Amino acid sequence: MASVRISALHKHFAGVHAVRGIDLDIADGGFTVLVGPSGCGKSTLLRMIAGLEDIDAGRIEIDGEIVNDMRPRDRDVAMVFQDYALYPHMTVAGNISLTLRAHRRPKAEIETRVRRVADMLGIVGLLHRYPRQLSGGQRQRVAIGRAIVRNPRVFLFDEPLSNLDAQLRDEMRGEIKRLHQDISTTMIYVTHDQVEAMTLADRIVLMRDGVIEQQGAPLDLYEQPANTFVAGFLGSPQMNFLRGRVVRSGNGAAVRFGDSEPALAFPSAPALSAMGDGAEVIVGLRPEHAGRGSGADPPPGAVRIEPEIELIQPTGSRSYATFRIAGQPMLAELQAHDVSRPGERIPIDINLSRAAVFDPQTGKAL
Repeated sequence: MASVRISALHKHFAGVHAVRGIDLDIADGGFTVLVGPSGCGKSTLLRMIAGLEDIDAGRIEIDGEIVNDMRPRDRDVAMVFQDYALYPHMTVAGNISLTLRAHRRPKAEIETRVRRVADMLGIVGLLHRYPRQLSGGQRQRVAIGRAIVRNPRVFLFDEPLSNLDAQLRDEMRGEIKRLHQDISTTMIYVTHDQVEAMTLADRIVLMRDGVIEQQGAPLDLYEQPANTFVAGFLGSPQMNFLRGRVVRSGNGAAVRFGDSEPALAFPSAPALSAMGDGAEVIVGLRPEHAGRGSGADPPPGAVRIEPEIELIQPTGSRSYATFRIAGQPMLAELQAHDVSRPGERIPIDINLSRAAVFDPQTGKAL
């Protein structure tokens, strides 16, 4: 196992500044996920750690050792690619044992280590097959097995599940999570899928345009986003964003989302209380913080409205209902039978105590 430290890292491609001065510390034995939209620099960063891309400026250390000028094969890292990169003329056993054979390990040792890895991944019965005889999920297990058998200091995963169908992705996420629990080796994983990031990571690094927007534990980013980009990227469905103006109310504050709409009082919002009357804000509310109201009064910290439902999206045990506040669309997470048809008016309790507030000019959380 090993820690990874990245300092002031830069990379340019034909005039494009792909990685812009990134500083990042990855803990020994941690599972760090680099996530962000296409072109944000996450795969480039991973390839620089692996030694597959040159560094324009900055430094990479693995277990305290500077590896900037070290060849990929000497860094003691193993990489699992999106396209599996298996040799079609070799059996599963041959693909898994390739590195061990290249290092001239004893035959008995190779057989023992290959068998142990195959048993861990549930592919013992596939050792004599060729890649063309395997499903996508089986090929990915072989690719992971080839990385594990080396016992490297760091595992690098570059979108390894993107070619699999939805059910297989779910299964393989669980396998990779279980693998990390079993072997406790440092893992750095790249994906554009925020659900995958939330599921796997003990630390998320969310990137955009070559920089880190926010990093931390998954729930920290989800519940305390640094800006509207982070808030909108993490969460499915994404956070609702409503534009409004602050209305001062004694020592507290409320927000009015339309000139003809009543102001909604926020029970605990120091950022709003410190703002002037009429100041513009963006209020962020996740769908799960709005649900069908019941009882005579809303729960503490919530307000009750009765909007007309425009759209219903059933997903099984839950339905997502779209309505409007001052002309702005909002999504609420309801139980499956809370609403029966579009056009219906139902009570909705909105938990304003869970709201996030952002500056409309900078997008930063207030």
